[in-house]
Amino acid sequence: MRDFVDGSAFNYEQGQRARKLFAAVVLAALDDAIADDKKYGNGPEQIARWARSRDGREVLSCAGIDPNERVVKGLMEFVSKGVRTSVALSREESERRMAALDDAEAA
Repeated sequence: MRDFVDGSAFNYEQGQRARKLFAAVVLAALDDAIADDKKYGNGPEQIARWARSRDGREVLSCAGIDPNERVVKGLMEFVSKGVRTSVALSREESERRMAALDDAEAA
């Protein structure tokens, strides 16, 4: 029984690592689309095309993201904002957004 539990824990951890790897691929695709948007102006269309493609749906699924149309629209909206993923995921940016929301509510 102990071997089964150890094996299950190991497999779970391996799965989590794989999911994080695919999530990193999604973040890289978002950064590429943001760069395309700044350079050519077609970033949201590029990320939508990728997310709707067979490979894109597979990567999103492996990252634990349901590849539906709502997700595609969210990815397009994120790219259109033009904020790089590293900045968007940082603590400072999160705190800045929360402060802006608090100021908006107070006004």
